[in-house]
Amino acid sequence: MPKSTLSREQIKGYAQLSPFELKNVFIDLAQKAQADQPGQKDKSSVQMLNAGRGNPNWVATGPREAFYALGYFALAESQRVWTADNLGGMPELVGSGERFDTFVRRHPDLPGIELLQNCVEHAVKRFGFEKDAFVHELSDCAIGDNYPVPDRIMPHAEKIIRGYIGDELFDKKPPPGNISYFATEGGTAAMCYIFDSLVKNRLLKKGDKIALMVPVFTPYIEIPELDTYEFEVVFINASRFVEEGVREWRYPAEEVAKLEDPDIKALCLVNPSNPPSLALSQRVADQIKDIVATRNPNLLVVTDDVYGTFVEGFRSIAADLPRNTLLVYSYSKHYGCTGWRIGVIGLHDDNVIDEMIANLPQEEKDLLNKRYGTLTLEPEKIKFIDRLVADSRQVALNHTAGLSLPQQMMMSLFSLFTMLEEGQAYKHRIREIVRTRLDLLLEAAQMKIADDPQRAGYYIELDLLAEAERQQGPEFAAFLEQNYEPVDPLFRLAEQTGVVLLNGGGFEGPEWSVRASLANLDDLDYLKIGHYLKAIFDDYIAEWQASKA
Repeated sequence: MPKSTLSREQIKGYAQLSPFELKNVFIDLAQKAQADQPGQKDKSSVQMLNAGRGNPNWVATGPREAFYALGYFALAESQRVWTADNLGGMPELVGSGERFDTFVRRHPDLPGIELLQNCVEHAVKRFGFEKDAFVHELSDCAIGDNYPVPDRIMPHAEKIIRGYIGDELFDKKPPPGNISYFATEGGTAAMCYIFDSLVKNRLLKKGDKIALMVPVFTPYIEIPELDTYEFEVVFINASRFVEEGVREWRYPAEEVAKLEDPDIKALCLVNPSNPPSLALSQRVADQIKDIVATRNPNLLVVTDDVYGTFVEGFRSIAADLPRNTLLVYSYSKHYGCTGWRIGVIGLHDDNVIDEMIANLPQEEKDLLNKRYGTLTLEPEKIKFIDRLVADSRQVALNHTAGLSLPQQMMMSLFSLFTMLEEGQAYKHRIREIVRTRLDLLLEAAQMKIADDPQRAGYYIELDLLAEAERQQGPEFAAFLEQNYEPVDPLFRLAEQTGVVLLNGGGFEGPEWSVRASLANLDDLDYLKIGHYLKAIFDDYIAEWQASKA
């Protein structure tokens, strides 16, 4: 295959972009290459393989069917109150449980009705819900005829989500006490709300030092650099090797020890990581726990656990450090529902954040009391989880805050579905999907990764320079560094094969690493990507050998 048509200087310039913006450059190059293919009558039939984005190509159909079945029941509830031309009323609470049972008996063939019934029965049994109240919340939320009240999250939905997270993110061993949840427009909104409220409440200020466990999802790197925050960032690098040329993507003890610095106010991590896709080891979790207990007691931990369900026995650091941790979870990847925009922020009721706010200098507390003073006569008693809600609507619009009710009901049904046998079967199936794709990619690329039982496998990050040294020795690795930019392989892939991957350096990983999503293409596409990656690698080997002739 030929080299890239772009000069080294052009490639070097593009490499300054965020990986998600650089992805668009690769897409343009891939599309141009397809259009220019000689002898191709139907240009649109040439496949571009974009493994640059993590939107899964699977969908959880069962809970969606249950949601639509709920919609029909909710409409029936509305129409029994007030029936006219396209006009209904608000569903009534009294007797709603019995009417739901009647609806189920009368519509046995309605898609999703059986699963919906199983979800309702499971929730009533497990959480001790009063059936009328629960069914009314379901139907009223499906209709979406009210503002969210309470604005933070609906009462039954919160208990269901708390149970789901206890099962799936805490390995059925949640920490003692209660965790309160705030329903948000996905994990991205949760990230924005957290950073904003930490600053608004004087817990983080411009110039403060925060830590990131890297490689990490790029926005966590870019947000601290914004002029709104201007944080000083300390990187905790996953720099361990399991053997020569094979990265372990684990954190050495000396890297984690950086958190002993009491000037580090916050730690952000994605767990399992993105892109290496590995769950945090218990060794590291224990070290962070010890640091908080002995050296840095007010360290705030923000953990984004969206990929936790892809690891057997996953346990969030929020379970080990409940007082210090803000938990972010999004339903998007597990259920194939990025378009629904549903997630939560969790914070233990006994937490250091509320203590730190209470211990602020009186001048700063007075300013905060003024900020939240329109909400209550005792603004100093507002918990941080509720300040997040108010800040999400600029405080003044707090009375209309909260995630839309249909979205909250979809979260409830996704959660209840996973508590049933069919939901557990679905979970194991999607785990198998990503692992099959990983095996196909590695088989074709003939590359080696560390064997790790805590691998989620949603993404893979491959260090091409380390692989070059493993296969051909340090002389070949040095040749690559001296003669090419680290993103050169990605430009070649896009131009020559239509494959789009992301640069690992943009995630604060090794400059010569590449990141592939294993979620958004068909299984055999990953076999193709592996073959193309090996062909590009072989081209570099041939160029190296030719340079020595």
